Amino acid sequence: MTRHDRPKTVILAEPRGFCAGVRRAILIVEEALARYGPPVYVRKEIVHNHYVVRSLRSRGVVFVDSEDEVPEGAVCVFSAHGVSPAVRGNAAGRKLDVIDATCPLVSKVHQEARRHVRDDKTILLIGHADHEEVEGTFGHAPDRTIIVDSVEAVAGLTLPADTPVGYLTQTTLSLDETSGIVAALNERFPALTGPAKGDICYASQNRQNAVKAIAGRSDLVLVVGSRNSSNSIRMVEVAEGVGTTAYLVPDVTELREQWLADASVIGVSAGASAPEILVEQLLDRLAEHGWTTVELESTATENVIFGLPSSLTS
Repeated sequence: MTRHDRPKTVILAEPRGFCAGVRRAILIVEEALARYGPPVYVRKEIVHNHYVVRSLRSRGVVFVDSEDEVPEGAVCVFSAHGVSPAVRGNAAGRKLDVIDATCPLVSKVHQEARRHVRDDKTILLIGHADHEEVEGTFGHAPDRTIIVDSVEAVAGLTLPADTPVGYLTQTTLSLDETSGIVAALNERFPALTGPAKGDICYASQNRQNAVKAIAGRSDLVLVVGSRNSSNSIRMVEVAEGVGTTAYLVPDVTELREQWLADASVIGVSAGASAPEILVEQLLDRLAEHGWTTVELESTATENVIFGLPSSLTS
């Protein structure tokens, strides 16, 4: 029996949805609201999900593009993606009551950047220049950091082969995406150093592995996540890399019936910043179209918990 002969079935990936860093960031904003009352200002989107942002905004959170937009002395939360030292300095100058929701795994990359600077190395930062996380990491050493987003970009580097270099990566990339770039860097710079365990977030990798597993059994993969969510986009690309048609679904209103026409088995997952309610709404809509059988595909168990800043627990 081929996949197309099977009953209409959804294969639901596990793990999916919120990671520990996202849970912590949202909880930080909720705790700040409870402790200080609205308005609580957040620099950039706390996490890259429009549903989450819309929900918090309705409760009195004000999202701003710059700390300069926050009234002096007000509460200001830094998003999970992290900020540069210049932003921290500017916030301090404006006497903002800063609460830092930077994901600890991003903070680890910032620490690695400072270590490379201490060791007098040029930093090769693998990532996308327009992503907030990369902006924050780049800001730790802007005069000695080069952003590399492809194997072709490695070929275009003009640094001598004996340049002391170290690489870092944006945490939400795919391992497949970065491995080729790292290999090209190693070939170009024999003395290249990098993070001991890699910078790619455990949750991003777990969700990509789960998507890869369900894509191999599915006619179609739907990934719940916002269009500005890097890790969600990578999950779509991972499914496509297996040879399965895949779409990003910001919410159920953007599901297109024509996508379902030739599918019997549909794989479903969600990016690390997508709340489970959006997955449930998608499953309900698929059930209306006949996909009432749901199988769980579990590829990892996550039990990571990141604590809140001391300023919210004391």
